[in-house]
Order: sequence, then C-alpha cells, then structure tokens
Amino acid sequence: MTQISETPKPSALAPQPDERAANERPAFSDENELRIERWVLLYLVGFVLILTTVIAHAAGWTSRQVADLPAAFGALLLAAPVFWAAAKDLWAGRASSWILASLAVLAALAINEFVMAGLLAFLLLLFDQIVHRTAWGARKAIHQLIRLTPHNARLVEDGGEREAPLAQVKPGMIVRVRPGENLPVDGEVVTGQSAVNQASLTGESMPIEVEPGENVYAGTSNLTGVIDLRVTSVGAETTIGKVSELIQAAESARSPRQQMIEQVAAYFVPAALAIAGVVWYFFSQSGAPDAGDIATRRAIAVLLVAFPQALLLATPTATVAAFTAAARLGVLIKKPQQLESAANVDTVVFDKTGTLTTGVFEVARLAPASDVEPAEILSAAATGEQHSNHPLARSIIATAEKAHVEIRESPDFEEIHGRGVCAKTQAGEEILVGRSAWITERLPGVRQAIAKVEEQIEGMTGVHVARGGAYLGAVGLEDKLKNNATEVIQRLRALGVKRVSMFTGDRTSVAIRVGKAVGVDHIESECLPEEKHQRLRAMMQAGRRILFVGDGINDGPCLAAADVGVAMGLAGSDIAANSAGVALMNDDLSRTPFLIDLSRRTRSVLSQNIGVALALVIVGLALAATGQLSVFAALAYHLVGDVIVTLNSFRLVRFGEEMAEPDAHARPIATQRSATVSLRPSAVM
Repeated sequence: MTQISETPKPSALAPQPDERAANERPAFSDENELRIERWVLLYLVGFVLILTTVIAHAAGWTSRQVADLPAAFGALLLAAPVFWAAAKDLWAGRASSWILASLAVLAALAINEFVMAGLLAFLLLLFDQIVHRTAWGARKAIHQLIRLTPHNARLVEDGGEREAPLAQVKPGMIVRVRPGENLPVDGEVVTGQSAVNQASLTGESMPIEVEPGENVYAGTSNLTGVIDLRVTSVGAETTIGKVSELIQAAESARSPRQQMIEQVAAYFVPAALAIAGVVWYFFSQSGAPDAGDIATRRAIAVLLVAFPQALLLATPTATVAAFTAAARLGVLIKKPQQLESAANVDTVVFDKTGTLTTGVFEVARLAPASDVEPAEILSAAATGEQHSNHPLARSIIATAEKAHVEIRESPDFEEIHGRGVCAKTQAGEEILVGRSAWITERLPGVRQAIAKVEEQIEGMTGVHVARGGAYLGAVGLEDKLKNNATEVIQRLRALGVKRVSMFTGDRTSVAIRVGKAVGVDHIESECLPEEKHQRLRAMMQAGRRILFVGDGINDGPCLAAADVGVAMGLAGSDIAANSAGVALMNDDLSRTPFLIDLSRRTRSVLSQNIGVALALVIVGLALAATGQLSVFAALAYHLVGDVIVTLNSFRLVRFGEEMAEPDAHARPIATQRSATVSLRPSAVM
C-alpha cells in the first residue's frame, strides 16, 4: 500500500487484519468489513458521550465541571486514534493532515474545550471513513471479480471426480466444469465443448465457443456444456488474479507527478505551524478579555485548513479510478507511468499480422514453378512446417490435411526466426520453407524462378518451398482485416495522433494492400524483428512519442522499447505480454484509442484536482488567519475539499461504459477503403 496516509486505502485509523489473514482473504472480506463497522461504532459511542455533555449544559442539570466529564472521556476516546495516526506518520517521517489535526485537537483540550476537541476528532474520523469508502468503490468492483472464482474445484482423477480446495489444485491437473458454473482456474480445454462468457475479463458480453485446445480463464462462466480443463494457472497466477494485483500496484506506485506533490506537501506542515504560531501570537496580544481563547481558536482553524490533504488525494484517486475503468474493458495497465505516457502519444505503430488483421490465414493459391504439380508444393510445405506453431504453418497444414495430400515425417527440424524452416525427411531429403530472400540465400540459382512465381501471388503472403535443392514454387495465403481497423485509425486521428504506421515482416506488395485498406500513413515492410526494433528506435530518436501495438514474439523488442507498448489479446504471446506496459484482454482494436482518450481524461482530472486543492489551501489560510472561519467551519472547509477531489476523480470509473460491442465478423481486405500511404519500405518518417 502507498506510504501516504491520504490515499484511498482502508483507513489507517481502523484495525488491520494480521498478515496471514491478509494473504488468505481478499481486502474486502466480510470479516474485514465487520472490523471497520465495529470501529465506526466506537466513534459513535464517543459522539454520544459528547452529546450527553451538550444536553446537560443546555438543560442545566448539574455543574459545568460535572457536565464536562462525559465530553472529556468521549474526547479522549475519539482523540486516541487521531493521535495514533499522527504518531505513525511522524515515525515514518511523512507529512500528513493527521499531524496538524492532532495538534488542533490537542489545543482544544489544552483550553478545556472538551466538546470542541471531541467533535473535531469525531468529524475527522467520520469523514475519513466516508472519503475512504468512496475511494474503495473502484477497488471493490475489481475484488468482486475475484469473488467470481470458486473456492473449490472438481478434480478428475482415476476415472472419477472429487471436490478439492483451490490450494490443492496444481498445474497439470484435470478439472471438470459443469454448465452454469464459474471456472476456478486458467486452463486448456482437453475434452468437451461449451459456450463461455468472458465478460468479467474482456468487457464483451458475447459468449465464445470453446473446444479442445482452447484456453479458458478463471472467473469466467461456463454456459452450455461440460468441459474438462488441464490446469495452467491457479489463484493469484490466473489472469483474473493478476487484474487485482495491477489495481493494487496502481495504489502503491507513485508517479513522478505524485512524488513531486509529496515533496511540496512535506513543506506545508512546518509552514502551517509557523502561520498558526504567528496568528496565535498576534491575536493573543490584542488585549481583549478572551484574547487567549480567541487566538487559540484561530490557530486551530489555521491548522485544520493548512495541510493540502486534497492535493495528496489528487493523483492516487484519479489513477485508481482510471485503472478500474480500463480493467473493466479488458485493458490492463501495469504502471501509472504508462497511463501518463499514453496521454502524450503522437505516433501509433501497429504490427500487421494478428493486430490489424485477424491472423487467421487461408491458402488462396498454389503457385508452382515449371513442371511442378500444385499438390507437390502443398505436400512439401506441410512436411516442412508440421512442427512449427507459426500461423502460416498451421494454415498450410490444415489445408494439406483437408486436401488429403501426403505429409511425410521430418524428424530433423530447425526454425530460423523471422526467415523460415529447414527440415529433413527420414530419407535425408532437405526441405526449405520460408521467405523468398532466405530461399535465395540458400539456393542462389533460383532467383529468376522465384521472381516468376511471385507474379502469380501478387498481394498475397507468400511462403516459398524448395526440396532437395530444387525450387518447387510458393503457397499464397490471405489474411482478413479486423472488422473495425479502419474506424480505429480514424478515431486515432480524431484524438490528434499525427502519424499511424504499420510494421510487418510481410512482402511490400501485401503491406501496401493492407496499408491502403486501413489508411495508415507509413509502412515498414519485409522487416526482421531486429529491423523493426531499429526503425522504431530511429523514430523515437527523431522525437516521436510512440505507442506500439503488437501480439507476437517478434514484437517483444518493440513493445519494450516504445513509450507505451500494448500487447493484444489473451491468447497472444507471453513474451509480448510481458514486454508490454499495457495488455489487452481481447483482440478489440478499439481499446487502443480508448487508452489514449482515458489517459488524457485522467490528465485533465488531475489538473482539476491539483488546481482545486491548491486554491482551497490558499483561500482557507487567508480566511482562517483573518478570523473569517470558525473552528468547525475550518474543519468542514478542509473535509469538503477532500470530498470534491475524490468525487471528481471517481467520475473516471464510469468512463468508457458506453463503448459499443464491436461486430464479431471481419471484413475482407478488398472491401476496405483506400488511402494514401508512404510506400518507402525502409524509410523512417
């Protein structure tokens, strides 16, 4: 948790659960809520004691000294947690409003104003609970997602099944989930088919159909069929568990802006003490009959309004609210710095395959070399690619299986990253499948044959095939654009993004076709992973602030190097997700402009919060020092500032709720509009 006591966390004045319990229960367990309610009940007891004194004075039931006894006891009861919070802040060496508040309460006690001291402490404690409960709303919404995960799982063992607590479930075990149940773990479907509602993770209400081989996630709902899962993650390691960790990290992480605010706020305690001392001295020398009491009351008012608690609340409340709004739509921001950086982006760079396009390729054409049968190309390509997990390889193998062509064994297999695969059959025959440039490097004599074949697959993604030193031809594959790719790029331009670029390892003709369809400004084609990284770095060195969106292993360097790296989709590469500062829980491109818009709204809210907080302190000091604010008016003035800042921040929680559900179907690239693009594949614009 953050080191600033004014941040939106469980109040420092409430008793905290022990460490072991905190590790076993969510922060919003019913037991923890009950502890806080009991603490508030204690505050009410103190208030009743003070009220008893007020009534006794008004009714004249007894002497003033006797009537003051309940108030004195109630004031001490209520002042104790205020003093305790101030002592903890002093011990930790941090500035806080509790230090000044405790001095104000102590000053009231010193002049025997027990009712004033008790009411000050009571109102401080009460408003502390109100503000913190308001702030907790965002985190509590996330923890309610965590509660969607069942406490037990149905393990399948030795042909039977048994209930077991999640603590006993380990990766590799088989878990059965019946219709109507929530998934207790992340896993891979091994048997069964069903519809699964993933709205708790992705923000999309449309269920997805799952079958063996599909990944599913804890906290989502199984709707129709019985499915057995091979466990991949349990508990905090699940995807939904990491959502909670990110929200908690947002609370504890302090951005450079927040650190600067804390440094400024640290000077307010000695400044407030100095101002209060000057005010007390000035009014105590006035010669009036009650000069001492008047001076003390005004000094107390100065102490109450002087500390900029609202200023310290400005950043953490806005950050937590923004993280919550993002998480609800499946946008997981790992650090507050990423949120700040997204507001300053002027260039967005998209990877092509799997990002702007669906990444689901279909074999569209077989382009054989002279005297080669098309089936021979497909057979050789499938034989070489059968051990690869690349999307192109999977499409080729699926087509070969449907066409019932021969796929021979290839026990000797090597995949050259970004270039292709080299495999040897059991007969020792070498098969090369990959880029044209790589095939040419290995077999220089086939350059002309490749040039002729590429004319047949113009505008397609080509996978070239050679066997036994002879060039066989190419497999032409086509991808589809994501349904909203064009609209997303238009939205980015509306947000003021100056340049939209596309990086791809695909051929220039394919890149131009896709780039024109979606309307990007600049294309980098035929890039190896290291070349993508080099060109991105060159753009950044030229002064561009870049948000990079990608999904594959080869996007890892760019995702890590960009000002903001966004990894696409739950099923994307772990390397990509770990390299990126932002992870999208679905493949919806509309989350990219949403992220930029959210970051800018957050920046605006922060500016409003800081302006309001500073103005309140300056005006409050002037009013309190000149006697325009009574003690209770000063207290209300101080607390109202906290409430204004907190409520203003948490307007962000609902940001993005109106985002429409995207169409589930992709459109063919050919139906997209055309646009002017820079066609210099190696130029850095």
